[in-house]
Amino acid sequence: MSLPKSRYSRAVLGGIVTWLVPFLVSLLFYNQNGLTIDVFLFKSIMIVVGAIVGALMIVWYFRPETENFLRAGIIFGATALAVNWVLDLVVLCGMLGEDPLSWFAGVGVRYLVIPVMSITVGYIAEEKAGVNP
Repeated sequence: MSLPKSRYSRAVLGGIVTWLVPFLVSLLFYNQNGLTIDVFLFKSIMIVVGAIVGALMIVWYFRPETENFLRAGIIFGATALAVNWVLDLVVLCGMLGEDPLSWFAGVGVRYLVIPVMSITVGYIAEEKAGVNP
């Protein structure tokens, strides 16, 4: 499979992966009766899994970049954030009936780690390339 050439296409795909992998991992901790482990352990696992997948997708996204790294980081971060929010709102709120405000307070705000990481990577890459962001 070849990489999408557009920054935006790669950002959307990266956003989908950063949502899908933790979602699939989360299914391992549910059965017909609900959550099978302590809720705080579950949340910790999900944060770590999300951060790992997010970091891997940022590396994947930046690999073909050769310039405008900060802009690339902003594009990835904003796009991945939007994709994660939309998918969560559709699946967790739309299909599973979770209240959107409760979802945002409990989960939605955690997705801000993705743009924080990608913008930081972009900033550092610009600095290393000799461009003062």
